[in-house]
Amino acid sequence: MDTNALIQELTNSAAPVRRLPAPWARMLLWLALSVPFLVAVIWLLMPGDISLAAAIVDRRFLVEETVLLVTALTAALAAFTSVVPGYDRRFLLFPLLPVAVWLASLGEGCWRNWVELGANGLALRPDWDCLPPAILIGIMPSIAMAMMLRRGAPLLPRVSIALGALAVAALANLGLRLFHVGDASVMVLFWHLGGAAVLAGLAALAGRRVLYWRHAAA
Repeated sequence: MDTNALIQELTNSAAPVRRLPAPWARMLLWLALSVPFLVAVIWLLMPGDISLAAAIVDRRFLVEETVLLVTALTAALAAFTSVVPGYDRRFLLFPLLPVAVWLASLGEGCWRNWVELGANGLALRPDWDCLPPAILIGIMPSIAMAMMLRRGAPLLPRVSIALGALAVAALANLGLRLFHVGDASVMVLFWHLGGAAVLAGLAALAGRRVLYWRHAAA
């Protein structure tokens, strides 16, 4: 076929394409969809014997909540950046800094607990009661994240879905810390940070099944 004729045929049959908003705008949209649901779940499930007034004056608690929010935002921004061709892939490293700060804060807490209480300060106990609210809190953010990522180009499907899972896990952990204000740092390190890492890893394994090229599937 003549090249000009081929170009003309492709032009005539091409469907209109709507450009995706900038990654930061999509991150804010995801946050706007997720936060009201998060607040509603916390309001419904929050035990009446928890005093948030006492938690607000706890420096470590405020640092952890702030770092979790920043982790959720940077991971979501990196995830939405990863499905747009042409962006610098160094954007994918954004969540590493807040995660490192979170890990350092928990490490300092574990050290203080060990100094004050000895081996008892590092004792782990089952904490399965946080699982139901964690699953409930993560429903809306997970659905919104998956649907929004599928609208982009799955250039790095495993990385994209892992970053999206990290954003969801960080946001869910932000809410869960309100249920477990007085937890020892080792509990938060094992159950919360460990749970976020496991979720991101499992999501990465399923990345190609969640995000895929539509024309390839067809």
